This record gives sequence, structure tokens and C-alpha cells, in this order.
Amino acid sequence: MFVEFPENRVVVKGIDGISIPKMAHMQQTYENDSIADIREHVISQMETVITNPAIFAGKRIAITVGSRGIPHLPLIARTICDKLKNWRAKPFIVPAMGSHCNGSAERQAAFLRDMGITEEEIGVPVLSGMEVVQYGTLADGTRCYCDKYAFESDGVVVLNKIKPHSEFRAPHESGLVKMIAIGLGNHVGASEVHFLGFDGFGDRILQIAKIFLKAGKCMFGVGVVQNAYDEISELEVILPENILTREAELLKIAKRRIATFKGRQMDVLIIDEIGKNISGAGHDPNITGRHCSGLPGFGTEVLDVKRIFIRGLSKESHHNGTGLALADVTTLRCVRDVDWDATWTNMINATMIKDAGMPLYMNNDYDALMIALRTLNLADINQAKIVRIRNTQHMTDIQVSRSYWESVCNRPDVKLCSGFETMRFDSAGNLLDS
Repeated sequence: MFVEFPENRVVVKGIDGISIPKMAHMQQTYENDSIADIREHVISQMETVITNPAIFAGKRIAITVGSRGIPHLPLIARTICDKLKNWRAKPFIVPAMGSHCNGSAERQAAFLRDMGITEEEIGVPVLSGMEVVQYGTLADGTRCYCDKYAFESDGVVVLNKIKPHSEFRAPHESGLVKMIAIGLGNHVGASEVHFLGFDGFGDRILQIAKIFLKAGKCMFGVGVVQNAYDEISELEVILPENILTREAELLKIAKRRIATFKGRQMDVLIIDEIGKNISGAGHDPNITGRHCSGLPGFGTEVLDVKRIFIRGLSKESHHNGTGLALADVTTLRCVRDVDWDATWTNMINATMIKDAGMPLYMNNDYDALMIALRTLNLADINQAKIVRIRNTQHMTDIQVSRSYWESVCNRPDVKLCSGFETMRFDSAGNLLDS
């Protein structure tokens, strides 16, 4: 469902007297070690960890692929499948996305196609369905579900990115455990696990994963960690009996590697795009500090920001507007670009009704930014600490106002890369790249 929202006709006094501070490009540096040859690394990991590849001969093996953006994902999936075929297995791909893409098998398959995960590219079937099999029940009544294609296979390879979650803190957050409990559960399973909310969520997904692993369906896991430059720094093949321990260790590494702002106080944060491919919350709360659950570990502990202005959605988001409600202001084109059915399906299943709303919108970028500045209650807008980023996956080259730069300029891990220039807008009032 797309909505043709009307143009904003609000008249705001005091706008004429505001001038937008000039901006410059600033570079932030982080740990930059990464895996140079992904294919050879995957093959080496599989050959080293899997000591008896004969167990795969003749078996149908499901490989999970989720909706999160992972660098070189088609190459990783193809390499795993090629090696399994070399071991005489019969691998296939299952979209393991929970309720994403409106809980639709067809739309999840389309999502994979857009990521380059196709039968032609990977060389194996892609089987997308919403049917599930129940394989257990937790003490609190939560039922454990698995995708029918995956559960009726001879074994599952659980592939996923390991990263901090956007709504809670626990030894296991986003990773292989969550892929088992949520991703493989499809629409029904994702809704079931989210039913009791995020309080106790970490323990709940852990208990589900324990039942799944005990059932012997998992052949091995593949855990991926990214550095702050959106490249893979760790990629490990993990035996089922080691998944819980090793994932917890890799999560600590992922939290250390995550890109954060060098200055933790700002007045306006401009985000060019959000999307489910970027973060489960559209923009990563581990970077922006904004989230919906109310659980500790976010907010000003992460970033003290007064106004967030979200300009639009990523193409890869497939119009899912999750995270937009956490902004203070957005644009008319952005709210018109949201598929509210897909967004609300995702939010209702996650029981995050607050995140199903929308912020104030203005007709274009210029008006939206002026409203953000106008409502800061600063005596001198030229002293506003403003930062602009493409999205929360790209944090190395950002734009900053002079006041923000002066607050971080003595750090060794920042560098000013241009002079301060006036922000440029096109004839429709939308920001131009600079």
C-alpha cells in the first residue's frame, strides 16, 4: 500500500532568518583489516573444519540467506554450494527472512534476486516458501518453527552476519542464533518469537537455537563479521557444537569493529537513506542511538542527537520504511515511497507499534532541514553541530559543520578532507551530492 500524501502547506515563522551552516568532508578511521580472497578463505575454512566431508554425499542441504546486506554475498553462497557439490551433496538456497517482504514467499525470492542470489548465479535451486514445521516448544509456550523446505532437507547450513542487535543487549543478538529462531521461522515463526516483546528476547532465541541444534538439523554455521568499511573481517565455518560459544565471541569482535561517530553530541544528523538491507531498524541504533524497545544500551549512551532528518529509503529496502518513525523530520518523497503494508507487517510481527508511525514531513530536503534547524532552540544556528551520512553502513567519509569539526578535531582518527562549503540544492529543493 502506497499513499499519495498531500504537499505540506504549514507556514513556519522565523525560517527566513536562518542560514544553513557550511559543511566540509571529514574522514573517520577505524580498524581496517579484512579478508583479501573471500573464495579461497571460504574453501579453506570448509576444508579445515569439516573433517569428514563424506557425510554430505547424496544429501539435500539447505543454505540460509537472509535480508541483511553482506559484502560478496553471492560469492560466499556460490562458494559454499560449489564445495558442497564437490562433496557430492545437493545444496539449495532458502530465503531465511522471517516476516520481511510482507511475509511473502514471492517477494522474498525477489529480494534475493536483487541481491544476486539466483539459481543461475549460484548454480543451485532457490526454494522460497512460507510453510513451516513445528519442532519444539519453550517453557513459556513459545513454539519453535522452521521453514518446511529447510526442515525436510537432510541438513541446514546456517549462514548469517553477526552484529549487535538494534533493540536489545544479550550474549547472542543478531547472528546464527537469531537466524535459526527468526529467519528460518518464516512469517509464522518470526511472529511467534516476537510475541512477548524484546524483554527476554535474547534468552528466548538462545533456547530455540539449543532445541534446533539438539535436533541435529544443522550441518555447520558460517558466521560473518564486517569491519567499519563494509568489508568482511572475519568469516568462520563453525561446527554445530561450537556455534553458541563462538558466536558470542564473534559478537564481541563485531561490537568492537562497528563504526561510531567520533563526536557523541550533535544537533542535526542527516541520513540520506535507510533500509532493511542496512539494519533491521532501517538505520543502526548502535550508531544513531534511536530505537523503539526502550531497553538499555542505546539512547544518549550511543549518541546524543537532537534532530534526525531522514531523506529517503534505499532501493534495496523494497520500500520497507522501518526506522522512519524514529526520525524527527523527513520528506514528502520519502513517505510516498513507503510500502505501508510491508512496513506495518514487519512492525506488527515485531510488536513494535511505535515504529509503525511516521515523522513530520516537508516537501523537500531544504524545507526539512530548515525545520530541523528552526526547532533546535539555539541562539546561534551557525554553531549547530550538523553531520550528514549516506547511511549507517558508510561512516568513513561524512560531512560535518564547522562546530562539529571543532568538537572532534584533536582526535588522531579524524581528518578534514575539504574546505567548508555552502550546501547545494537543486531546483526542487533537494540536496545535491558534493
